[in-house]
Amino acid sequence: MTLTVLEPEGLYPDTQLEKDILGPGVRLLQGNAKASIAELPDSLLADVEGLMTLRMAVPADQIARFPKLKVIVRMGVGYDRVDRVAAAARGIKVCNVPDYGTMEVAEFAVLLALSLRRGLILYHDTQRGPNPAGWAKIESPLHRRQQAQTFGILGLGRIGTAAALRAKAFGYRVVFFDPALPNGWDRAVGIERAPSLEALLAQSDVLSIHTPLTRHTRDLIGERELRLMPKGSVLVNTARGPIVQIDALEKVLRDNHLAGAGLDVIPVEPPVAPVPGLLQAYRNREPWLEGRLVITPHIAFHTPEAWDDIRRLGVETMRDVLVRGLETNVIPPESD
Repeated sequence: MTLTVLEPEGLYPDTQLEKDILGPGVRLLQGNAKASIAELPDSLLADVEGLMTLRMAVPADQIARFPKLKVIVRMGVGYDRVDRVAAAARGIKVCNVPDYGTMEVAEFAVLLALSLRRGLILYHDTQRGPNPAGWAKIESPLHRRQQAQTFGILGLGRIGTAAALRAKAFGYRVVFFDPALPNGWDRAVGIERAPSLEALLAQSDVLSIHTPLTRHTRDLIGERELRLMPKGSVLVNTARGPIVQIDALEKVLRDNHLAGAGLDVIPVEPPVAPVPGLLQAYRNREPWLEGRLVITPHIAFHTPEAWDDIRRLGVETMRDVLVRGLETNVIPPESD
């Protein structure tokens, strides 16, 4: 019996790697959709049993268009773009690719923290333009020695653990909060564990977010939480934008409770009107944000090697689950 797998985005110029991994019993289809599965005809979806997506959302109304669908592989770590309730109702397995981009995102998170806390962004911003700052140091609450700071990690999964080890190597005291991890994890990694989110926030000179986006973590970090952090601290988010309330972040930056922030993710990507005030101020290069905010377009994962990984590991996951009947990277329905 031939199985059918669809890659709807036409990500790669050839499909030889996918065919080699999936084997001769699998027919691989490619689509040319640019923004949504809705762009593809029902005739293309009729026999599809496996769906592989990178950027596209898979909402309930699109899942309903696949009469034979058995497996969805989200080619990335986060799986919030897939309507897992609708998939579970149909008995469709949803998988992610948790072992790609681990090093890249962890390094980027620590890089954002270091570039802010050592003044790299501040001096870069102030030395540009027709009226550069004087050739001298600038006094700023951003500037701290790593060994004098606590690097807080919210969510100690694969990426969070990799970030913890890198921050530790730079001399930070590293503390994490993750209620899903069993006792002793802190000792295995050689860092400290906070008993609660509030306890983590209260001691984080840098807070780096590494939790998935679920119904429990959406809007988790609001103004109350940000004000629990020490005055002059820095927030870094390389996970998912909706975890942090961006208007609250603007407030605590404007009144200087937080010294700075580094965001690789924002609540709506790419941004659409009305653009959040913080993003608009950043784009306008408003003086109050000079050297204090870095925003990048969800590219922390990006290296050529990571792209190779996501392609290979994504199709290997599809092969394991659809062809071999394994549970590789299957997300439990109750994990939200």
